[in-house]
Amino acid sequence: MLGIIDVGGGTRGIFGAGVLDCCLDKNIQFDYCSGVSAGAANLISYVAKQHGRCRTFYMEYAFRDEYMGWSHFRESGDFINLRYIYATLSNSGGENPLDYNAIEASSQRFVCTTTEAETGRPAYFTEADLARDNYRIIAASSCVPVLNRPVEIDGRPYVDGGVSDPIPVKKAREDGIERVVVILTRPKDYFRRARKDLYFALRLRRKYPRLARAMANRAKTYNRSLREILAEDGKDILILAPKSTAHMRTLTLNKDAMAAMYEEGYAMAQRIEDWL
Repeated sequence: MLGIIDVGGGTRGIFGAGVLDCCLDKNIQFDYCSGVSAGAANLISYVAKQHGRCRTFYMEYAFRDEYMGWSHFRESGDFINLRYIYATLSNSGGENPLDYNAIEASSQRFVCTTTEAETGRPAYFTEADLARDNYRIIAASSCVPVLNRPVEIDGRPYVDGGVSDPIPVKKAREDGIERVVVILTRPKDYFRRARKDLYFALRLRRKYPRLARAMANRAKTYNRSLREILAEDGKDILILAPKSTAHMRTLTLNKDAMAAMYEEGYAMAQRIEDWL
């Protein structure tokens, strides 16, 4: 069984969009598609066979005032307008709807990693948890704590899956996946530092103490997972990562840098056929 994992990374996720568009062009099929944060959004469009859809979100919609920004945060408590992204634009009749019929018809398994806000533990949803015009699991996986209010699913609050399981290779192995392509959005030699995570943890501590603990440990969790996959790179795991992020932070909006990351992802995806 062949899998692909896209770890996301805000607007740097456009690197993964390039990888997946190349896979669609070359008809490279994965049995198992596991996404975290923006990676989940990338992969559901890949499952739907909607070439170029995610590139449009990154390169066009992300620059709209409705998409994200401090003015929206002041009005609603959400820096990223997840409803606009995953409902207004993506629902039937929206400007760029997901092809839900194609998702239903696909034999590919889709897994979306989130974090339970009350426990700080990972929670995994699948294509069975999607419904036409209900893409809340993907919104939850993309919900940045502190910058956004948690997304409720069946009355429980969820946030970004990258807090608790940023590179879910262990989950893929538990699900029976033998070989995995892992899309990173930072260079392979980038190890996460805890400083920003500790600030966010302090902000979360009062309302969500267990989530705060997971956030404080986020760098350790990411770095441990990264070391594990680096040990298998080129064997049962193929890591695709940009050589540089061109100073792109998680929510940087720079069209030239984003276009370059997309093209690098597209070019790097051609390594997959040789690895297979």
